[in-house]
Amino acid sequence: MDIKEFRKELLEDVRSTAAAYGEGTSTAFVNIMADNLVNSEVISDFISAFYMGHGIRNRKIRIDGYALDEFDNTLNLIVSDYSANEEGTILTRKEAEQIFLWPLRFIDEIYKNNLSQRVEISTSAADLIDLVVRNKGKISKYRILLFTDRYMSGRIESFEFGEYDGIPVEYQIWDIERVFKIFQAESGRESIEINFTSFVPKGIPCLEASNEGIEDYRCFLCVIPGELLADIYDYYGAQLLEGNVRSFLSTKVAVNKKIRQTILTEPKMFFAFNNGVSATATSVTVENKPEGKFITYVRDFQIINGGQTTASLSNARFRDKADLSKITLQMKLTEVNEDIDETQGLLQKISRSSNSQNKVSDADFFSTHPFHIRMEQISRRVYAPAIGGAQHDTHWFYERARGQYLQAQMRMKKSEKDRFLLQNPKSQLVSKTDLAKARNSWRCLPHIVSKGAQRNFTEYAEWIDKEWSTSSENFNERYFQESIALYILFKHVEKLVPNQPWYEKGYRANIVTYSIALFAHLLKKQYNNYTLDLQIIWNKQAVSDVISNQMVRITKRVYESITDPNRGNANVTQWCKQEACWKGIAELDILLDKEIKSVLLDKKEFKSEIRQAARDQKVITGIEAQTEVVNKGAEYWSNLYDFIINKRVATLQEMQSLKIACKLPLKLPNSIQSQLLLSLVEKAKLEGWKEI
Repeated sequence: MDIKEFRKELLEDVRSTAAAYGEGTSTAFVNIMADNLVNSEVISDFISAFYMGHGIRNRKIRIDGYALDEFDNTLNLIVSDYSANEEGTILTRKEAEQIFLWPLRFIDEIYKNNLSQRVEISTSAADLIDLVVRNKGKISKYRILLFTDRYMSGRIESFEFGEYDGIPVEYQIWDIERVFKIFQAESGRESIEINFTSFVPKGIPCLEASNEGIEDYRCFLCVIPGELLADIYDYYGAQLLEGNVRSFLSTKVAVNKKIRQTILTEPKMFFAFNNGVSATATSVTVENKPEGKFITYVRDFQIINGGQTTASLSNARFRDKADLSKITLQMKLTEVNEDIDETQGLLQKISRSSNSQNKVSDADFFSTHPFHIRMEQISRRVYAPAIGGAQHDTHWFYERARGQYLQAQMRMKKSEKDRFLLQNPKSQLVSKTDLAKARNSWRCLPHIVSKGAQRNFTEYAEWIDKEWSTSSENFNERYFQESIALYILFKHVEKLVPNQPWYEKGYRANIVTYSIALFAHLLKKQYNNYTLDLQIIWNKQAVSDVISNQMVRITKRVYESITDPNRGNANVTQWCKQEACWKGIAELDILLDKEIKSVLLDKKEFKSEIRQAARDQKVITGIEAQTEVVNKGAEYWSNLYDFIINKRVATLQEMQSLKIACKLPLKLPNSIQSQLLLSLVEKAKLEGWKEI
């Protein structure tokens, strides 16, 4: 797929989305672009908040949405330039500079021209105004993101930082080509390239600390100036921080007061008092100078430990006007191989080990969690029932890593691509954040879902991690099918809401998650011995009229509740993030229609089917383990046997299983023995064993 095909598909996606949700194509375009950037960790969340008008001296004002990054208080302001031109025209620098002014004027009108008096209080734009006013003095940076379906002029290299009322303003253009590059990137996010000589003339002094003969990575010990670390953080923002770690820190840890105190009172002691930062990069350029070795350039730079330190330096300079010139700190920089298949596991291990003092769980490194991998495997194996007269079954393509769906098509011939799309239609693409939204809504956590994709996904990952350790067999084909059924329900309600006469184009995301949560709550309350038969939705690949009619009533009551003038917070968006909002909605007196019983399943029968699905998964897991053991071969297990004998770390049962594996193919370990052997491999690796 080339960029023209990508753009054509994106525009078609915009048109079909606009038609399905009853919204304008510009709104659909903004939402699709924002979803891409959230999933690629460019922005932490997105809240639609369209407003267009005129201010002082008839100046044009426009805003399409926003996202406040709670980790570093960067306010992202989104503005759209959607042309819908089939060919794709060029966006010039002059045009971009003019568009960049529209959101800034919106901010200016808030502070200087009482914009709040001219904006309807029940709109998302009013919520944004409230957010800006309440956070005055806290916002560390404005970042203007221009979404366009045009191509950025080749003459545009970069935009200098601006300033509004003493606060820095960063400008970014997200055109078709830039988004396309994210999908092409193996990591699923935009690569950060830093030329350190742009900040310090010589670069960063370093010592190479790698052992000879190691090809997987190189390691450098560096001394990095505090000003430099703050400078690159100010420029790149929270994108510098490894995504899972950033999410972990933003939800659990405030900026460290002791770090701030050292910056302000004992800057010369910072190196001695602080643990420094750990970072990774896929390419590191080192230059030899008379004074020693200096790192001058890095690609795909990510800080995997030291996020608090980095943010604290930037924060202290911004809020406290701290002088960072006397501060230095250590940095461990690991260069890893660019081959993502070889290095993904290594990166996760480095990140996990570097963050051990913060008690970051496996859930915080969810991209390689066994649950994630199993859902992907099931999605490629299980077919959804054919519908609408179609003569073929299809897959629901579960995207474990951003861009998998597009990358799978990259090297295909046209005939192969046509067959792939027939079996994996784009309408049946589901991401890990999609699954988290659907599941957490059904778990009656709409206030968590309303906190944004990253925060919601972190909570879901923690729950999965805990449940997986209790019984991994519960996450099986049935769980996958029911998850897809919940996602179908979620998308159905999304399309249902805009078509209601009471809907005024605002808070759709909140209405949807709260309505599904309330439906689940009412079922538990009124039909305690039954549960919704999600297999009906899976088998029909659609939501029945019985459920749909019920959701029409529920969504209306939810909308009335969250916009009630007597709600706990004037800002509807912020109110929906509070548990008190959910508690109030959970008390709504709604009697479900009697017809609802036709789509319910007796809990005893449900539990019996769940147990059977778990037993089936246990068999599948055993077969998969046996297959892996056989594929490794007798020589592999003989090498492990020699290592284990010397270390004496295996149990009697493990040793017996290992002896059988050494006699492959004459003898074959059973499923239980095979799973023991794979666990023994991990145990041996912790003792220093290396696979050959």
